[in-house]
Amino acid sequence: MMDPKAKKTALRGITYGLYLVGTKDESGVNAFAGNFLTQTSFEPPLVTLAVKAGTRSQQQIATSGLFSVNILESGQKDMVTAFFRALEAEENKLAGYEFYTEETGCPIFKDALSFFECKVVDRLEIGDHFIYVGEVINAGVHKTGDPLTMKETGFYYGG
Repeated sequence: MMDPKAKKTALRGITYGLYLVGTKDESGVNAFAGNFLTQTSFEPPLVTLAVKAGTRSQQQIATSGLFSVNILESGQKDMVTAFFRALEAEENKLAGYEFYTEETGCPIFKDALSFFECKVVDRLEIGDHFIYVGEVINAGVHKTGDPLTMKETGFYYGG
């Protein structure tokens, strides 16, 4: 039998960034704080993203087949924390943070270091999250800096 405390400690040893993931559907745009993300292929450029099942964001990705990933800068803990709850867009802002859109129509935040946009090419429904494989179809850089990490924030979403 697996020791639940050891499992949690071991799984929390996986290093993660903390990102703003943008979504959209016919009802509008949305974004959430996400961390289950990794690059999985160079050519074509692919990433995998796990999204909690049954959330608005997961349903929007399932419907549109699109998402954006905004790489936040070290020190932007307050910004990412604002996306831990359900939000409604107010003109071109979510949680008071300005965004714009490009190819996918998903939010790209002006305060992020960089971003990339993805088209879903595969998905897996397993456990309590959906796993989406996204092909990177657009990317941009706003500024240089060190990316925000889960460790820096003291948050845990794993184990």
